[in-house]
Amino acid sequence: MHRIISSELVNIPWQDKPSGFTAPIWRYENNPIIGRDLLPDSNSIFNSAVIPFKEGFAGVFRCDNTSRSMNIHAGLSRDGIKWEIDCEPISFEGDEDITRYEYRYDPRVCFIEDRYYVTWCNGYHGPTIGMAYTFDFKIFYQMENAFLPFNRNGVIFPRKINGNYAMLSRPSDNSHTPFGDIFYSESPDLCYWGRHRHVLGTIKGNISAWQSTKVGSGPVPVETDEGWLLIYHGVLNSCNGFVYSFGSAILDIDNPWIVKYRSQPYLLSPQKPYECVGDVPNVVFPCAALTDGATGRIAIYYGGADTVTALAFTTVDEIIEFTKNNSLEI
Repeated sequence: MHRIISSELVNIPWQDKPSGFTAPIWRYENNPIIGRDLLPDSNSIFNSAVIPFKEGFAGVFRCDNTSRSMNIHAGLSRDGIKWEIDCEPISFEGDEDITRYEYRYDPRVCFIEDRYYVTWCNGYHGPTIGMAYTFDFKIFYQMENAFLPFNRNGVIFPRKINGNYAMLSRPSDNSHTPFGDIFYSESPDLCYWGRHRHVLGTIKGNISAWQSTKVGSGPVPVETDEGWLLIYHGVLNSCNGFVYSFGSAILDIDNPWIVKYRSQPYLLSPQKPYECVGDVPNVVFPCAALTDGATGRIAIYYGGADTVTALAFTTVDEIIEFTKNNSLEI
């Protein structure tokens, strides 16, 4: 039996594994949980992050509107499935030069010490990693951008490592990047980042083609007794364009740039209509994972076809054993 190093979450969204189902991860039967038109002017709501908050849940959601502007909105839920999302985008407090809006998308949310940190892809002379914090999901204070352009998929670890804050990111370029590896960085103050280390890259050839074009971090890493559980997306460049799936890796607990195990097969690939048909077909893109330390349950939120938000389930035993038993040679 494996163990998640986290507190109990008695109200975690959950659905038991279907009878006779053998895969390590299974979809919520009522997916998608958030449709593209939940807001009056939303074209799509996807690639969003949620976290336990008070007696329920809070989240930061990517909402592209009918002008096709990309922005992030706050939302609340009692059960993690039915959501009330603010119609207006988040208005950030902070330095005017940093808060000036170009675009914002693909947020993640992480609780550290006494506040909730939000990271997202921030348009600042090209894509980079924006950062902010909030105590109540009403007022958000924007911090300095973590890196220079170009960078995406910034994900903070939920506690300090070796006395420093830690983040995973994926350096990129100014376009829809046809490449990308995951890197680790540390910071003493969440402003100045360094000690950059390569974590994992693409797998060329046919051995694990679902992650042969680019990879990027997904939810906040989950601390377990085996190491940091990283759920990440990988991309195949097919004859019909990019195909986004997601898999798993286990990172060393003290030196997270060291990969102990990494799944050769994917955990989930686009197969359902809401994953295959939408603004960007053939995409499953994980951005959040709720965990229950008491039961080992994990609920994963992911975007479907860059259009809707969906939910899938697994357990720490299922996903760790899958990763170890189907690991690439590191």
